[in-house]
Amino acid sequence: MTQSISRLALLCALGAPAAALPQDLLPKAAPQAQPVLLQGATVHVGDGSAPRTADVYFAEGRISFVGEGASPAADVQVVDAAGKHVYPGLVLATSTLGLVEVEAYDMTRDQREAGDMNPEVYASVAVNPDSWWLPVARRNGVLVAGVFPQGGTVPGRASSIQLDGWTTEDMTLDADSGLVVRWPLDRPSRFGGGGGRSAEERVEEIDALFQAAKAYHAARKADPDGTPSDLRFESMGSVLRAETPVFLELSSREQAEQAIRWALENELVPRVIGGRNVLQFTDVLKRHGVMVSIPGTHRLPGRRDRSYRSTYELPAALEERGVDWCMTMPIGASANARNLAYEAAAAIAHGLAEEAALRSITQSAARFLGVEDRVGTVEPGKQATLFLSDGSPFDLTTKIERAWIGGREIVLEDKQTALYEKYRKKYGR
Repeated sequence: MTQSISRLALLCALGAPAAALPQDLLPKAAPQAQPVLLQGATVHVGDGSAPRTADVYFAEGRISFVGEGASPAADVQVVDAAGKHVYPGLVLATSTLGLVEVEAYDMTRDQREAGDMNPEVYASVAVNPDSWWLPVARRNGVLVAGVFPQGGTVPGRASSIQLDGWTTEDMTLDADSGLVVRWPLDRPSRFGGGGGRSAEERVEEIDALFQAAKAYHAARKADPDGTPSDLRFESMGSVLRAETPVFLELSSREQAEQAIRWALENELVPRVIGGRNVLQFTDVLKRHGVMVSIPGTHRLPGRRDRSYRSTYELPAALEERGVDWCMTMPIGASANARNLAYEAAAAIAHGLAEEAALRSITQSAARFLGVEDRVGTVEPGKQATLFLSDGSPFDLTTKIERAWIGGREIVLEDKQTALYEKYRKKYGR
């Protein structure tokens, strides 16, 4: 009997994590049923311009008017936004949102495929629409994100998603935002799938993959019926035609010079996922007009001899040098995606203008992902992906009161708000 009870307890203990896997139980937003007019708000466009008092009108998921003196029709939902602020939905340029739920629990991690070269992998396919990190992030204004596959030298294709939807198809803004290439270091990486090969050998493998893809597309064009289809090479067509970028993960000047030169020689569109050492190669980025993302400010400096202020001052330094950049967070820090605005706020306290900080996590981040024609600013023609707040998202005390994704009003609740209400009632009795 004792042995049976012990076995039962063990089975219950083993089963507990599976039963407790976090899932977002909130309903998804319904399509926009009627036009919405936000009247008299302070509108922050997100393009670096100064805020102004204006009305914002959107219908069928798109913004059609931003200005003064809008006259609402009878069927319009009018929101008195006087004293409130309208911001574009924040864009987290690089993340694993929806791909990783519990880092220590293997069954909830789907950010990497086996193998070193997987150009046919699309990150959006693996996104979990019920991830509990999505409502937590959007409650702090993050409404759009880039999701990046990890592992290996060519882990796959980044995708752009909106943080609400019943299915991955509902959530996907752009399944193919670009191909990720983790440019080799000058030594084999413990985490990058180098397999003990030298950096030179791995660069040759990257080049061989692209040359083979070029040859395949040339053969398909010349003889489509006689050339067997290859899924890996077929998926590389958009990047070879320069329709989508190649995202180069790198951290040193040597890598930047080599990787950007290689991309331009192959007539690709490079974008750089940079680290803490971006200032070492800003001249390379400017010379070739290459955009770079930087992984936030809440990090230690890359070297012990650097001031702790260096990460906080990096955005202002990039802005001063005229580098094309956007603010994001470390790809593996997606559980803290809600802190995106606070990462930018630290840069404001160290010399970056507030509107430039906002631009870095809205318009610029959207442009980094290639979705700036749809999201990132509050302008006519864009999707109505925005939020209404009682203050600046850079301020910890600000409350986001309402938010819309493509005109669909989303629920601003999550597990944390539910727990707050639960224990507020418990201790109030």
